[in-house]
Amino acid sequence: MATAIGGQAHGKKQDSGILTREDFDGGPVSIDEIETGLFLGNLTAATHMETLKSFKITHILTLDSVPLPQHIVEASFLTTKYVQIADMPREDILQHLESCVDFISTALAQKGNVLVHCYFGVSRSSSAVIAFIMKSHNLDYLPAYELVKSKRRFVQPNAGFIMQLKLFRRMGCKIEPSFQKYKLHRLRLAGEQMRKAKILPQSFHSVIRPDPDITRENPEPIVFRCRKCRRVLATKSHVLEHRPRDRPPTMAAHSHLDATEALVNQAASATAPDNITGPRILEQLAASIRQVSLGSPNREGDINNCRSILFVEPIAWMPRIMLNTQGRLHCPKCEQKLGNFSWINSCQCPCGETMTPAFYLIPSKVELSKAVQNVQTTV
Repeated sequence: MATAIGGQAHGKKQDSGILTREDFDGGPVSIDEIETGLFLGNLTAATHMETLKSFKITHILTLDSVPLPQHIVEASFLTTKYVQIADMPREDILQHLESCVDFISTALAQKGNVLVHCYFGVSRSSSAVIAFIMKSHNLDYLPAYELVKSKRRFVQPNAGFIMQLKLFRRMGCKIEPSFQKYKLHRLRLAGEQMRKAKILPQSFHSVIRPDPDITRENPEPIVFRCRKCRRVLATKSHVLEHRPRDRPPTMAAHSHLDATEALVNQAASATAPDNITGPRILEQLAASIRQVSLGSPNREGDINNCRSILFVEPIAWMPRIMLNTQGRLHCPKCEQKLGNFSWINSCQCPCGETMTPAFYLIPSKVELSKAVQNVQTTV
């Protein structure tokens, strides 16, 4: 007799050799109403027609490794959504939370009753319901979790899902691709795939950022160049900032990079031909850039973020990073060695902080650009 996570198989496999939902027994019906119209339950509740009709269920959201039986999916009174996901901490539930919340919201807006379920109604489905509660009630993770748990006593997202729910909340209950912790989350998942397959799956190609040296309409004004040939390598938005380990944030002024960015924006707004402040701003900008030398030590109060190593996102100019788990990074123009990368091993900065995966540039090999070049066209 075959076994499955969370239950037992009790039927024969189809001719194709693939287990279907009919092959599993999820135990007795278990269903609880979290708030009016929103129910959280197990697989048996979602496949028991009498239960669905008794609770007047009109929508079913399934978060499981196997979809519902066909006769449930095709029932005329039901609208269903299936999210294929296992109850494992490293599974990426975050990418599904927005669509799950939208599905629940739509069902309730239509005055329907929606059942959210996984196998036992403990981890995966409770994560989707907690995400909905966080957004609809503007709650942080813990009070949302406690609200759901007060209605269904044995809900418990796994540790990985809890971290992702907290990140979802920090992003405003939506996916914010530019949010650094989200970038790191996606990179860690990509690293796991590289560890397994030794090649980056297409679903993770989006973590590779476009080459900033390619001409584009609105280039970022603050860039990092190869110190030898001045080829553009990265922009400020590519940098994955980190603070020195064991050094608390200071109440100091903004970082030089932020100050530089403010000057860039100010200069860009000085578009009038007779504006006498434009050149002065550009002089200040150039001076600020000179002060932010990556090779120079941080002065006390200057900046909270470490500049001992420049961790960046993977970028399209980096050779063969989708086919190799680790290697060296060389300038695509002059072949100067710039740094290293590893999808699977951590890199420790001299400050003590580690990054995994790690794509880093050696500060002495790169320099902060004369961003003035990008600003002069607008002044």
